[in-house]
Amino acid sequence: MLTIDKIYDASKVLKEVALQTEIIQAQKINPESEVYLKTENLQVTGSFKVRGAYYKIHNLTAEEKARGVIACSAGNHAQGVALAAAKGNIDAVICIPSGAPISKDTRSFWNDFERYGANVELVDGVYDDAYRRACEIQAETGRVFIHPFNDEDIIAGQGTIGLEIVNQMPDVDAVLVPIGGGGLISGVAFAIKSLFPKCKVYGAQAEGAPSMLGSLKSGAPVELPSVSTVADGIAVKKPGDITFQMVHDYVDEVVTVSEDEIATAILALIEHQKLIAEGAGAVTVAA
Repeated sequence: MLTIDKIYDASKVLKEVALQTEIIQAQKINPESEVYLKTENLQVTGSFKVRGAYYKIHNLTAEEKARGVIACSAGNHAQGVALAAAKGNIDAVICIPSGAPISKDTRSFWNDFERYGANVELVDGVYDDAYRRACEIQAETGRVFIHPFNDEDIIAGQGTIGLEIVNQMPDVDAVLVPIGGGGLISGVAFAIKSLFPKCKVYGAQAEGAPSMLGSLKSGAPVELPSVSTVADGIAVKKPGDITFQMVHDYVDEVVTVSEDEIATAILALIEHQKLIAEGAGAVTVAA
């Protein structure tokens, strides 16, 4: 069971590898409100995902580490797993969907995996197809599966962002968080609601991949027949059972944004904040 003490423990462990990213004011995003950005795009590996991956792998037993790990990802979780595995001298295999964007098919992206020593298998399709392939490899080899979102250690690692937000900005009124599978918002919402229950937490999804919103409307996790969005990092057909319940219990509302709104948000971040953000990170700015 997730506890606030577990998130505090994750915060201590992550001092070994993760940055406490800055919160910066974004005056031109919405002149009618005071908007601030938590700059996890400047995190180690370029994403918050290293937080959950590192904490999960840190907590594995010696026997589990000896078996090696298997993961699936559109890119960000993969790099977090690869870095954590390398630091622990653990053999890692990572399944990545072939539909990952061009920016994740560059030489520098693959150099990261070569440097960390992880083995990559490209899988035709989207995240869910890579997930199925990773499950097959796990069953065949006995590797430990490092789930990108439906795991309490992963959620605790992501929840350290919530701790940082309330420490850096104790008068925060509302926090907007992207939702794919729900690991990030589960951890952030749990941490914030545990410490400042009056603070609102909102989730944002792409209209082309509203799996969490659809699940909330149905009362249980449901799988979409397909997803299509520029925000590939949150293009998830079905949320986890753990993350669904946590979003149900701790998140105030989930909204969706269009592809045009996501694209406009990416451009606004470049023009006004001089920040490069992928679509999955820009959905909250769009919202």
